[in-house]
Amino acid sequence: MATGSAWRSAARQMPLRLTVGAFFLNSGLSKRHADQATAERLHQLTIGTYPFLGKLDARKFTRQLSTEEVAIGAALLLPVIPAAVAGTALTAFSCGTLGLYLRTPGMRQEGGLRPTELGTVLAKDVWLLGIGISLIAEGVTGRRGPAASALGPWRRMLRR
Repeated sequence: MATGSAWRSAARQMPLRLTVGAFFLNSGLSKRHADQATAERLHQLTIGTYPFLGKLDARKFTRQLSTEEVAIGAALLLPVIPAAVAGTALTAFSCGTLGLYLRTPGMRQEGGLRPTELGTVLAKDVWLLGIGISLIAEGVTGRRGPAASALGPWRRMLRR
């Protein structure tokens, strides 16, 4: 039986993990069968900031991006994946997209960090960074125990 602390931890994480996990899963699945024009647009945006990705074909890059997003979504949605692990994946991904935001011309207003209309799409990922760091902190400071006891609070909340 899970302790009250484990239940509170699961209850705190559930809204974050469900909403962000569903978002990532949907985003990844929608890129899975992207057409050539979409793949090239995503690839071109990315290689301006991360030139080493230019070695990949646009379609291969988009499939890999899709796979990464699906994996992060699954890690967030599956309660057996520790919060620190899911949070680390989310934090790493959001750092990559924030790097695009900070280093791509036209994303920020001149002389500051405020996004342009175009940059808002990536600037919002600062929320994902905060959620990822919160999950890492929760996972590092929270109670550790067997996976079965960690699932207990989630099962009870879903049954109600």
